[in-house]
Amino acid sequence: MKEFSVNNQQPPPTTTDAGAPVASDEHSLTVGPDGPLLLQDHYLIEQMANFNRERIPERQPHAKGGGAFGTFTVTQDVSAYTRAAVFQPGAETEAIVRFSTVAGERGSPDTWRDPRGFAVKLYTSDGNLDIVGNNTPIFFIKDPMKFQHFIRSQKRRADNNLRDHDMQWDFWTLSPESAHQVTWLMGDRGIPRSWRHMNGYGSHTYMWINDKGERFWVKYHFKTDQGIEFFTQHEADQMASADTDYHQRDLFDHIAGGQFPSWTLQVQIMPFEDAKTYRFNPFDLTKVWPHTDYPLHEVGKLVLNRNVTDYHTEMEQVAFEPNNAVPGTGLSPDKMLLARGFSYADAHRARLGVNYKQIPVNAAKVPVRSYTKDGSMRVHNVTDPVYAPNSYGGPAAQPERTDDGGLWYADGEMVRAAYTPHDEDDDWGQAGALVREVLDDDARDRLVDNVVGHLLNGVSEPILRRAFEYWHNVDKDLGDRIEAGVRDKQAELDPKAGQQANPARSSMQSKA
Repeated sequence: MKEFSVNNQQPPPTTTDAGAPVASDEHSLTVGPDGPLLLQDHYLIEQMANFNRERIPERQPHAKGGGAFGTFTVTQDVSAYTRAAVFQPGAETEAIVRFSTVAGERGSPDTWRDPRGFAVKLYTSDGNLDIVGNNTPIFFIKDPMKFQHFIRSQKRRADNNLRDHDMQWDFWTLSPESAHQVTWLMGDRGIPRSWRHMNGYGSHTYMWINDKGERFWVKYHFKTDQGIEFFTQHEADQMASADTDYHQRDLFDHIAGGQFPSWTLQVQIMPFEDAKTYRFNPFDLTKVWPHTDYPLHEVGKLVLNRNVTDYHTEMEQVAFEPNNAVPGTGLSPDKMLLARGFSYADAHRARLGVNYKQIPVNAAKVPVRSYTKDGSMRVHNVTDPVYAPNSYGGPAAQPERTDDGGLWYADGEMVRAAYTPHDEDDDWGQAGALVREVLDDDARDRLVDNVVGHLLNGVSEPILRRAFEYWHNVDKDLGDRIEAGVRDKQAELDPKAGQQANPARSSMQSKA
């Protein structure tokens, strides 16, 4: 048949995946016009076989998301704290950023109430540096043993395959360390208006090392230059019905139209020795460092200026992991961070294959000279020698680099226990301070409305009572208002029962 083109130019020929020209994109090879299909129609078989394998497993958390490419440019001198080349004055580095929701599947709405992932990969001159965090500076838990259980509590029940608020509040109320993050989640920032209008945080505490070998603890803050904006619960529910991909569309359209979103990277810096005697554990992922103690220092500007051209290869296959550190940076004793150093890379090996770092979007922009070899889907040849140490000119490690990474000292018995308490290591204090000192009256009103609405969606009576106690521990007045709001609404809905009847019922509109 005749080929047509919108620009009246002859289109290039279709080929097989091996590059051979294809006779038809529409017709299979048959014996006569109505005869059987032939096994030797290798192009038909290639098309069907590839189609059957187009989908790779979605991420367990953070399945729904999108992002773009850009640049990170250093604007201030922080060389006194780190020798990382990417953070030296004037340095400009290619970057890719992925935003995501946590609990929803790939087809879920962008505007459910949920934390947002904020993952940054910087293709530095010393290899890739990944800063993997969220749009909140804290998290629900502080010990990785609970992470799998937490994620399952936010996903779907085994019996009816529905997400369930009763299950969520059961976990949260039995995990008081979640209070700070749940307060954030139920507040205004639980539903950003767009990815462009939210901050990103490394959340964890990381290490920086300067050229003298001095060590510092740091927290990363990507502050949106577009300003913080959010959806109310009602607005988000309406948008979930109108456009499930609203955040993805918003980012793509703005970049395509030349309106490039940007964020200013700032860091908090704690001298290494301060961590020992600070008033609460500085490696506790459920805590923030007050800016009055450790103010923000500007580092540089992150600008997203190029959309992806193939969502699958550049977004579904992009792999972030906090153990991608570069000289001058490292991890900390944060238990959650240390566990993520293993779990993220392991998830990529399971989902993408052991050689996932050879996928172009994950490949470093500098030469890779490692001793890994073989395995599924390896595309870069190895050369002898394939072992170390060797006498034949293979790459050699650099002992002078041993000050980098996660070098700190610890002692004591091996235990399974909570963090060693500092003076202010409690689960409720910072959540309460957020309610009383950061939120204004209108924001507190919206927080109460959001929590009441969430608790009325299928939370059973025993867990409901625990939820009231939970919020009383955060702030007594807030807890009183939430309890009164739930009980009043219950009385309106069912004056005789005065309580929720179906604990298995799940809301598909107000997700957390």
